[in-house]
Amino acid sequence: MKFGMSQPVRRREDPRLLRGEGCFIDDRAPSGALHAVVLRSPFAHARMRSIDTAAARAAPGVRAILTRADLDAAGVAAFACMAAPPETDWAGLRDGDAFRERHQPALAGDRVRFVGECVAFVVADTRRQALDASERIEVDYEPLPAVTACDEAPGGPPVWDDVADNVSFRWEIGDAAATDAAFAAAHRVVRRRIVNSRAQLCPLEARGVVVEYDGERWTVHVPTQMPHGIRRQLAAALGVEEARIRVLVEDVGGGFGGKNSLYPEHVLAALAARGLENPVKWIADRSEAFLGDAHGRDLVSHAELALDSGHRILGLRMRNFANLGAYTASRGAIPPTLGPLMASNTYRIPAVHADVAACFTHTVPTDPYRGAGRPEGLYVVERLMDAAARETGLGPVEFRRRNLIPPDAFPYQSPTGLLYDPCEFADVLESALERADATGFPARREEAGAAGFLRGLGISNYVERCGGGAGLSERSDLLVDADGTVTLLIGSMSNGQGHETAYSQLLNEHLGLPFEKIRIVQGDTDRVVSGTGTGGAWSLPMGGGALVRAVERLVETAKPIAADALEAAADDVEFRDGAFRVAGTDLALSFADTATRAAAAGHARSDGSPGLEAFAVYEPANNTYPYGTHLCEVEVDPETGAVRIVAYTAVHDFGRVLNPLLLDGQVHGGLAQGLGQALLERTVYDREGQLLSGSFMDYCIPRADDLPDFAFEPWVTPSPGNPLDIKGCGEAGAAGSPPALINAILDALATAGVTDFDMPATPERVWRAIRAARSASGD
Repeated sequence: MKFGMSQPVRRREDPRLLRGEGCFIDDRAPSGALHAVVLRSPFAHARMRSIDTAAARAAPGVRAILTRADLDAAGVAAFACMAAPPETDWAGLRDGDAFRERHQPALAGDRVRFVGECVAFVVADTRRQALDASERIEVDYEPLPAVTACDEAPGGPPVWDDVADNVSFRWEIGDAAATDAAFAAAHRVVRRRIVNSRAQLCPLEARGVVVEYDGERWTVHVPTQMPHGIRRQLAAALGVEEARIRVLVEDVGGGFGGKNSLYPEHVLAALAARGLENPVKWIADRSEAFLGDAHGRDLVSHAELALDSGHRILGLRMRNFANLGAYTASRGAIPPTLGPLMASNTYRIPAVHADVAACFTHTVPTDPYRGAGRPEGLYVVERLMDAAARETGLGPVEFRRRNLIPPDAFPYQSPTGLLYDPCEFADVLESALERADATGFPARREEAGAAGFLRGLGISNYVERCGGGAGLSERSDLLVDADGTVTLLIGSMSNGQGHETAYSQLLNEHLGLPFEKIRIVQGDTDRVVSGTGTGGAWSLPMGGGALVRAVERLVETAKPIAADALEAAADDVEFRDGAFRVAGTDLALSFADTATRAAAAGHARSDGSPGLEAFAVYEPANNTYPYGTHLCEVEVDPETGAVRIVAYTAVHDFGRVLNPLLLDGQVHGGLAQGLGQALLERTVYDREGQLLSGSFMDYCIPRADDLPDFAFEPWVTPSPGNPLDIKGCGEAGAAGSPPALINAILDALATAGVTDFDMPATPERVWRAIRAARSASGD
């Protein structure tokens, strides 16, 4: 098919977006809408002795001011966690421990616990009036001591009075006894303290919400990745049935995990809309995004590898401190536990044990960020692999070769309980080395040295658990009109990936329909029966799986109609290349003509309208396992600390490629985010909990000239458990790039005496590392 599988089709979405016809949240302006502003805490930790809103209520244009007392009177609940630490045969809470959830309220009560926490919600005729009124609210705060670093949280000032050690949960995975035995027998132990820095998510479109209330039901316009999840959480917070809420999502300008969950502003706007009987609109500015959006990453790991005398890995042990922030966010328990689940990565490691302390601090709560713990876990392992390679003298490539899972070991049971599909780790590694011209690197390093620069080559391997997996599912509904037009209702939610194009290609491939006969509906909880949403690189593996299952059912429904028209037995009719065909003849009837005949014959859908329909729910039996190798080449100016990425190569196996253009975009975007975090991005709190990096003046994200041309090569093997042979690609770039970059920088700095370094590699930090190494050596 010209527009089917594996074709480089340009995105269907782009023409209307380029014409300015997109509808993002700030474009939504219902008649009579009022505007809201949030008053936020200026303290990381303080008692609220009192709040006086009298002067603000008297300000021009003010319609309402909500405080915690209003929420309590309305029975509004705090946001419950949507995910708990997993309990499996390999993992669970430590003996005798509990999951101490602390749910975030929509507005703070007697205490604030992070700078930016919502204190009051002001609604006025205009945003300017609401902002002016918010500045008239008087809050009497009593500042209290704060703690911001996760590894300082145990023993630090308590975030919660009843959690003395500031630990929300202690969780472990793997076999502790076997791992201890491996270390006892080790010929060499390699240790590192590794920091994965806190990141801002920085989507192009900031958060916002517009809520309408008709006296019975709410219509909530919100940019989210998970419409049905938002509806479920909002209904629980308001104490109403889900049927009373319709969530509508149109265009979304990026999510990256930060738009998965419910936020205070969603609840506050819904409550205000009900009370005022007017639509209420709240749009964050960028400063609020730094203070109020969920942050990502923030992990400190004390990790060690046990090696035998032949430099093969015997065991891996990690003691991790994960920063949850002030509250357990909706999915905040996922990243600290998902990272260790992937601890063995692409390597044969007989014994693994990870001990995780997920800690409360006086900071913005953390939630999944592109990869949701997998990049953090892979970063630890790949940093350790390089450290071990240098200490053994084998070098990063040979040490990895020696410890890769061999081809004859698949399907492979990991020491943390995962069952890997067959993977060609060694072949992909060799392909990446060849593509990056690794054999020519020594000459390039010598040439850079002659020019006064330090050159380094870094490597990282990765495998991810993606594609949904057991326990998750997606639903697809197909509605066929009399003219053969097909409407797909799907529970995934695009936030920039190009779902409209991807699903259209699948329908073109399987039904032979031109794009003009295909409509895609996402993000409407009234029309889409159910939906898991988008995350975990599962939209195509899981949503696409549901789509092809629905197509199969639709074809079976339509086959007797086509057989009757062709005057053939249904068993003699097959569907191929967009038409029903009688075997052994040239008789055929197109899918569109079959749909027309079905409607004319009185076939009706469940709502009574003429046409055909089919639906399917797809629940994968296992995850998919995309994998790959990254090589990063850098040049460092030792006099300024400036780092330049001169080349970047990535070879990935994502299974069958649906659209090479969409795939390139996903990989390039992930690389930019991962490299940005490792090279430039740094979220900084001072000792009092003030956010010092609260704008793009202080928090640097990558620009085009910070990045090289990426050399990306797909390595295609089918995913045995997926109906489309697809594995998922959304998070790979962000997972493999941070360790590849930092390993490259350490390779470059080795000649300067630097043996360890934590992200981000800003010029100042690199310069200081070089100076400290020279000072230690007496130079």
